[in-house]
Amino acid sequence: MFLQQGHLDKDCVTELSVFHNQSRESMSELISETFSGTAAIDLTVTRQTSAVILHSKRLRVAWAAIGAQEARVLEHRALEQVALLATEPLQAGHNYTVTIQYAANLSDSFHGFYKSTYRTQEGELRVLAATQFEPTFARMAFPCFDEPAFKARFSVKIRREPKHLALSNMPLMKTVNINSWLVEDHFDTSVKMSTYLVAFIVSDFKSISKISSHGVKISVYTVPEKIHQADYALDAAVKLLDFYEDYFSISYPLPKQDLAAIPDFQSGAMENWGLTTYRESALLYDPEKSSASSRLWITMIIAHELAHQWFGNLVTMEWWNDLWLNEGFAKFMEFVSVNVTHPELKVEDYFLTRCFDAMEVDALNSSHPVSTPVEDPAQILEMFDDVSYEKGSCILNMLRDYLTDNGFKAGLVQYLQKYSYQNTKNEDLWDSMTNICPTVGSDKSEQQGDGFCRRNQQSSSNAHWTKGETLDVRAMMNTWTLQKGFPLVTVTVRGKNVHLQQEHYMKGADSHPSTGYLWHIPLTYITSKSDTVRRFLMTTKTDVIILPEEVEWIKFNVYMNGYYIVHYEDDGWDHLINLLKENHTAISNNDRASLINNIFQLVRIKKMPISKAFDLTLYLKRETQIMPVLQGMNELIPIYKLMEKRDMEDTEKQLKEYIVNLFKDLIDKQLWSDDGSVSERMLRQSLLLFACMRRYQPCVDKAEEYFLKWQKSNGTLSLPADVKTAVYAVGAQTSEGWDFLLSKYRQHSFSIDKSKIELALSLTRNKDKLQWLLDQGLRGDIIKTQDLPYIIVYVARNPSGYHLAWTFLKENWEKVVEKFELGSHSIATIVTGVTNQYSTRPQLAQVKEFFGSLEEKSAQLRCIHQAIETIEDNIQWMDRNFEDIKTWLQKNHL
Repeated sequence: MFLQQGHLDKDCVTELSVFHNQSRESMSELISETFSGTAAIDLTVTRQTSAVILHSKRLRVAWAAIGAQEARVLEHRALEQVALLATEPLQAGHNYTVTIQYAANLSDSFHGFYKSTYRTQEGELRVLAATQFEPTFARMAFPCFDEPAFKARFSVKIRREPKHLALSNMPLMKTVNINSWLVEDHFDTSVKMSTYLVAFIVSDFKSISKISSHGVKISVYTVPEKIHQADYALDAAVKLLDFYEDYFSISYPLPKQDLAAIPDFQSGAMENWGLTTYRESALLYDPEKSSASSRLWITMIIAHELAHQWFGNLVTMEWWNDLWLNEGFAKFMEFVSVNVTHPELKVEDYFLTRCFDAMEVDALNSSHPVSTPVEDPAQILEMFDDVSYEKGSCILNMLRDYLTDNGFKAGLVQYLQKYSYQNTKNEDLWDSMTNICPTVGSDKSEQQGDGFCRRNQQSSSNAHWTKGETLDVRAMMNTWTLQKGFPLVTVTVRGKNVHLQQEHYMKGADSHPSTGYLWHIPLTYITSKSDTVRRFLMTTKTDVIILPEEVEWIKFNVYMNGYYIVHYEDDGWDHLINLLKENHTAISNNDRASLINNIFQLVRIKKMPISKAFDLTLYLKRETQIMPVLQGMNELIPIYKLMEKRDMEDTEKQLKEYIVNLFKDLIDKQLWSDDGSVSERMLRQSLLLFACMRRYQPCVDKAEEYFLKWQKSNGTLSLPADVKTAVYAVGAQTSEGWDFLLSKYRQHSFSIDKSKIELALSLTRNKDKLQWLLDQGLRGDIIKTQDLPYIIVYVARNPSGYHLAWTFLKENWEKVVEKFELGSHSIATIVTGVTNQYSTRPQLAQVKEFFGSLEEKSAQLRCIHQAIETIEDNIQWMDRNFEDIKTWLQKNHL
């Protein structure tokens, strides 16, 4: 019989001893790859009970006791629980210590306490063990109350061989010799925290350290041979941790913060308190060899994990339905912090891309609200998606734009201070934000320095939204977190009157705009007569704004700070298309990128003809800025990708030529060097790869020349970091070049370039080579299994490989799920990546048939519903727009 855990006080201390059973002879191999441990949990019983129920997964419990009495152990595998049955009832108000001795195998997935390996330069295999407990995998390392609301203090002891190093959340207090070949490390007791944040690593890592200006010891740990790539991360972490302590006005509560690069790691990184863990490519940076995009990505990930030390670790969501309180915040704070600490990265240039990515998923019927009920581990894992992360950060950015920086920050600080070491729900955050002034034109008189309103605001002409009432943040934000999707705002200008209407934007066959959806939308706009940003809170289905004078054009959602898209009725779009044609710099880069995005989204729901969207793209011939250029490519490239998987060669070729011609002048201007700002370098990397893959001859010639020189030097020639991807991609097109690239991939000195080489290798037209890549990714010795999801998606995008990727997915479904866990982001990446360019009925039928044949738990995955919906939408899109594209391309030869 299984009882609820509610009988127990949540405050307990877990003492964990982990013994590595390692051989004394072998230097690098773990003999048995097992560990054993003792967990001691102090608890207070709140009402009489005869059982203590804990989470436990794949642990072999040898013996258990509650206080002085030995307990009977029952296991419920499906629920991942064990029940300890007491011989005498446990009395209310009494304290007990539960002691459990157990053993388990090191996990060979990426969860729980798992095995990771790497090879030294000499080719020797080294083994280490590391943890990944979020969301529900601490139970694979020790029996515990594995839920975020059961916070406890943890005291960890680890036994290891003297030649290894053990790390945990807290600093090492002392090391005791057990015998000649075994020592025991005692770590300090942690602050009160959730089980998913506990971490430990047993390895041969080396480290470098600095002390932050607030006195925290910050260290970066890596495999010994990569320690020279740790400096950038260390400096970034010092700056970022100092920034957060100042910004949140709350000291970082631990004496140290370690950042460890793990050779096998499924996600990007993990925020374990005091011991954050990372994929090597997310932490290690070589100033000589790493690209600009790599520097941006590493800085953002460190900023994300360090933000979690407050959002998530100090204040934790009560249950996984509000995961976005952790992830949306950390994603949002990346931008706030990196903007200040690393202004040269210009992170604000990339924010709206993530909002477009979130909208892509959020426009499907199978999307979910940011805050969504979840029960089992697979459903919990599914919450780690673009809606929790990207949409979460976009709606927070919208709220900050609305409340002003100071007002927003004041609310955050109040929230963190009030709920430190506690658990929260959605509304706790909104309540902390209430009584904060929204932006009111330039009149800041109502606002004190801390951002809180001291009296009700007066309504002013450009602040129609509050009508003198105090803003109800909870009412407004509930419309963004408790319902899925986002609004489409339709704008109709009649003289000075601007008529507004909102509806639920939804792609797909059955998407009759759903009634009953209503958002509180903080609208912003500029006009041809005024570039002052005007604001208007729309809380009803329809509304009207009266302008002081008639205007030629009006642009809503300034800088795309709001999470909504806009349709301009009548000749509204014509005026904007004309503006882009005549004088595109009259509006910001982000505004141009958002117009490109919005018009293509309107084509999807039949509000605009495809020809009009293509008319708008003509202006891109003169565009030079990264966001609009990449957005243009993001809209146009998927169109020919759909055609590549059908028999449409003529139109496909014309479309590719059109896109190359559109960007030809910009491509020709690119330097083949690492000069320029970060965004210029990132644009160069994307443009050159695109041009070379589209066989634009000047690009191919230059890349071939570089590749041959590099090949002749046996890989010793130093290539500019930002052109490597294009050079490798062209080189991989010949069999000899592909083999040479693979030989370099296997060498230590190319570890920084691994992901670039993987992409290049997957662009070959040779099916045997593509199949080899897939098989190797699954085997995990030459290509690490952590990279398999990317390899599958790369091969699926290749016109020569999409059949192989689909067959591989079907044949290896069980193995892939075992490795990456049902519901994980990796599985979703594979499923959507393999299928999202299908657009024929036979392809749809195959996908439905395969996923329908799986057991219910797999078939119910959200990513499968999303995949099916996307294919249905693609079919309709092609049926409706293909002929029009053909006609338009014939008319508009560039």
